[in-house]
Amino acid sequence: MNPAAYLEMAETESRHWWFSGRRAILSSTIASLNLPHNPGILEVGCGTGGNIEMLDKFGRVSALEMDDAARSIAATKTNNCHDIRAGYCPDKIPFTRQKFDLICMFDVLEHIEQDTETLLVIKNLLEKNGRILMTVPAYQWLYGAHDEFLHHKRRYSALQLRKKIAAAGLRPVKISYFNTILFPLAVIVRLRDKLLGNPLATGTRIPAAFINNLFSALFSAERFLLKHFNLPFGVSLLCVLAVADER
Repeated sequence: MNPAAYLEMAETESRHWWFSGRRAILSSTIASLNLPHNPGILEVGCGTGGNIEMLDKFGRVSALEMDDAARSIAATKTNNCHDIRAGYCPDKIPFTRQKFDLICMFDVLEHIEQDTETLLVIKNLLEKNGRILMTVPAYQWLYGAHDEFLHHKRRYSALQLRKKIAAAGLRPVKISYFNTILFPLAVIVRLRDKLLGNPLATGTRIPAAFINNLFSALFSAERFLLKHFNLPFGVSLLCVLAVADER
């Protein structure tokens, strides 16, 4: 990922509506997984550590991150209380002798050229009946300046993601689009940026407090919908994965 993106993330991930809304959705999803008591949790690609405090409420958290500066920020932010190691996918995973009940990849897979191979490696780190919780950006036609800034290799459709999941010997327990309520606004903004040739994406900075709080409330409210059904479209995809031959 672009080094400047990590600095922007460190500045905004505690307050920006997108990060706070996503954490609310992820927290709700994890709470529904029926994990064992004090589960082992691994976050792959933890960035500057914005999700670790949320994950820590559910179990024992370890993490890996390829960028030295981001890893240092994450360690400082979490008071050096977690095992955060250097590594990258799929070739340098530092936890190969450990097994985890939950492996999290939050907007990570789209950065990796070898995405199927990464899922294969991650699968081998799962405990029996373990789960992978993953989010990725949706729809290649939305690819724009922000994706380029973040060094995304691609965006996914649900069908494309299902094929990658199956090729890695995994099966979706749940797969749904999300960030659906604000999807029309996101499409307008992304297409406008494309038409105007904006080198920087609109909406990455924290907006005025009223707008930020409103968007956070709208986005995070999707956690209640996702408990009951899958959403048919959205800016992102969320999936819970299990090993394919495990029922």
